[in-house]
Amino acid sequence: MSGIIDGVDNVADFSPLRPGPLFLAAVVGFLGGQVLAGILEGVGVAITHFPGGLHRLAGLSSPPWWATALGIVGLWIGFAGIIWFAQQRGGLPTSRATWRVRASDLSMVVLGVLAQLAVDAAYALAHVGHLNAPVQRIFGGAHGASFVLMGLITVVGSPVMEEWLFRGVIFRGLRASMTGRYAPVIAAAVSAALFALAHGEARQFAGLFALGLVLAEVYRRTERLSACVAVHLGFNALAYGVLVVQRAHG
Repeated sequence: MSGIIDGVDNVADFSPLRPGPLFLAAVVGFLGGQVLAGILEGVGVAITHFPGGLHRLAGLSSPPWWATALGIVGLWIGFAGIIWFAQQRGGLPTSRATWRVRASDLSMVVLGVLAQLAVDAAYALAHVGHLNAPVQRIFGGAHGASFVLMGLITVVGSPVMEEWLFRGVIFRGLRASMTGRYAPVIAAAVSAALFALAHGEARQFAGLFALGLVLAEVYRRTERLSACVAVHLGFNALAYGVLVVQRAHG
């Protein structure tokens, strides 16, 4: 069974999946997305006649907003390839109910904000500093309309694409491929670890891993990706909101 099905997304509705092809598709899709991101950035360098070319661009801590946006789009295309393979060739169906938005999703946004506050507090207690490098890389070169555009990409676009992949494909695929009472726990831990690793920020790993566990549990309880997107949106929105306030008073 593949494609879109009606009703509640339940792993009992389809046959167990083999994790090997799914992981292979994930690796190929992720690496392909990275390559495509580099190609798109190269196109941007050629169009803008960026001084120093790709070599200089790669060394910037705050690259131009268009380079960051093109890189994200390239990665998203790789994500889309993984999702397509899982649904069309991997036997992982998608329920229409998975994306059904409910009023309770507002509380999920609040949960995401609280999760961000908890992560920030934990890092502060552990005296872990220099956590603003990813934010600086994404938003440092963005101002005015480009700052708003990058906000939409990170607050709305990234939660949708990342939840679709890491909870909608990887967590569900792993959970469906295993049996036993601990299958959801293992699937949650593995998907959370991959989610954290995919961001490529060592200092952020612990916080992103914790967020991944929360998101997997939200999906397990609700069986809806829209709920996970709402949590993720709240998490990212607080960070963006703090940056907006800082710039307004800077």
